[in-house]
Amino acid sequence: MRTFEELYAEIVRLPEGMTGEILEEDVVRVMSRPGKRHRRAAGGCLDALSGANANLRGTGWWIEVETEIRFPQGRLAVPDLAGWRVERVPDLPDENPLTVLPDWCCEILSPRTARDDKRLKLPLYARSGVPWSWLVDPILRLVEVYQTVNGLPALVTTAQEDERRVLPPFELEIVLDGWWLPAPPLTE
Repeated sequence: MRTFEELYAEIVRLPEGMTGEILEEDVVRVMSRPGKRHRRAAGGCLDALSGANANLRGTGWWIEVETEIRFPQGRLAVPDLAGWRVERVPDLPDENPLTVLPDWCCEILSPRTARDDKRLKLPLYARSGVPWSWLVDPILRLVEVYQTVNGLPALVTTAQEDERRVLPPFELEIVLDGWWLPAPPLTE
């Protein structure tokens, strides 16, 4: 078995434009940069949360994009978006990977990552104590909000299409309009 440090050194050596994660013991998962549908949803989400983002003169949260985070049991994840409550973490440390676990993680699903995001990352976040997780599906135009209950992700609400909703854990109205590209054509 390789150590976390050995696995992380492999990630550091990846070519530019590639990202690595350690979601299972002794396995480095490598992925390329996301596609347009993914980027649009991530940008829409980040924009919708700007009023809460202390990095953008908002209040209450540090919201980061694709930050390497070291989780317990030698795991490393790179959530599409992650947030830390300012009241708990007055300033994010200048370290990489971050070792302070987030209060919220958001994964934007894409055809090549959706399975691992649901099967590996969502449970990792919950068992590590991340209180809230979102799965954003740009194809279905759907946001699923999960709260950690007894170390497991529990679906508490959803939002879709162009709804305007307050979605936990944020205390501001989130407008989903503009998060989505036109739906791809249906194939039989």
